[in-house]
Amino acid sequence: MSIISNFSTPKMCLKNKSILITGAASGIGKTVSLALAKQGAVVILLDKKVELLEQLYDQIELEGGAQPAIYPMDLNGATPQDYEDLYKNISNEFLSLDGLIHNAALLGTLMPLMQHDLEHWYKVMQINLHAPYLLTRACLPLMISSEHASILFTSDDVGIQGKAYWGAYGVSKAGSDNLMQILADELETNTHIRVNSINPGVVASAMRTGAYPAENPNSLTQPEDITQAYIYMMSDESKDVNGQVIEAQNKFSLKSKV
Repeated sequence: MSIISNFSTPKMCLKNKSILITGAASGIGKTVSLALAKQGAVVILLDKKVELLEQLYDQIELEGGAQPAIYPMDLNGATPQDYEDLYKNISNEFLSLDGLIHNAALLGTLMPLMQHDLEHWYKVMQINLHAPYLLTRACLPLMISSEHASILFTSDDVGIQGKAYWGAYGVSKAGSDNLMQILADELETNTHIRVNSINPGVVASAMRTGAYPAENPNSLTQPEDITQAYIYMMSDESKDVNGQVIEAQNKFSLKSKV
């Protein structure tokens, strides 16, 4: 286990940084996007929900954040060519990419593996594991041009320790953390790119409600309460943190997944 003192960052610590975040239209993605923009980041908002993206765009500008960009995309149906097109489109607007947050995720159905719907299994894997790989692969040339670039995957306790009935979601999160570690190891030597995962913990969200419909969301940690961890991991304050699973609700520890 590695120890850091806290997730503190100076004001406007992300000024002039360009950061792409998936699943930006709602939930944690929306809240984090607003927080990053308030710190000066130019946020590239990726989601399939165009109307919600447009509303978020307006909200960021209304709250005085840096002017964002919108990139509508459905990760479930995206092809390798779609990711190549994304790279070309972003490179036409930005000289480099300083941050990439893989926030989008699909829970799927909680059931025994032997009863798992195969079509849904493939969909969960596509969104939670294949898409982050393909998006990272497409964005790496832009991130290599950044002085200090940060890639952040999203971890979960059921990926770190398998749990009955979590099926495709748990497997996809275990794979995501392993993918993070491979990339962190490969990129550490010859680039300025750091790669980590963040575990938001139990947070009020639509996904959490889907897993625990009887739970009172007002009794849970709110997305606004964990944004500082994301800001820290996108800022140069975390430039020496690599290959770690960060617990967003425990600001004093980073846990390596081994």
